[in-house]
Amino acid sequence: MNNVRELSEDAVLKIMEDYENDPQQLIAVLLDIQAASGRNYVDQQWARLVSKVLAVPFSKIFDVLTFYAMFSTTPRGEYLIEICQSAPCHFNNGSLGRALQVVSWFEDAAGIKMGQTSDDGKITLARTSCVGACEIGPVAKIGDDVFGNLNEEKIKALVKCCREGNVSQFQNEVSQCQN
Repeated sequence: MNNVRELSEDAVLKIMEDYENDPQQLIAVLLDIQAASGRNYVDQQWARLVSKVLAVPFSKIFDVLTFYAMFSTTPRGEYLIEICQSAPCHFNNGSLGRALQVVSWFEDAAGIKMGQTSDDGKITLARTSCVGACEIGPVAKIGDDVFGNLNEEKIKALVKCCREGNVSQFQNEVSQCQN
């Protein structure tokens, strides 16, 4: 797989040190570990190390990792594309048909089904709850960026940007990745 970073024990220890090994910062620590993994997940070996260093029972860490939708304990794509499934996204501008097509357009563009990860490890498609951008629905979230007013052309460009590793340059401008 391309561009997959392997986390080291030193890197995980550094993340915890950045939070002064404070167990009150458990969620922040886990989020940073997940981001540093390159595959958007927290591996069990790192969860056990966090448990040991922060003196938090492994069962509590597992509870956090499995309770919050933002975490995963299995590898996902470098780019997690989360498609809003909330009702306002599906009824914005009276475009029920278009909103229902968004999932299909993402699946076609990425060559995978919802919940799957592409063979190259670049993209995972997932549904998510409301991201608070109803006025520009239908929307998808990639990392911290929200992309709205989605149509087939924009979705193809977004997926292309993800495959090329430059989605951060997209910034809602379709032209960045169409060439």
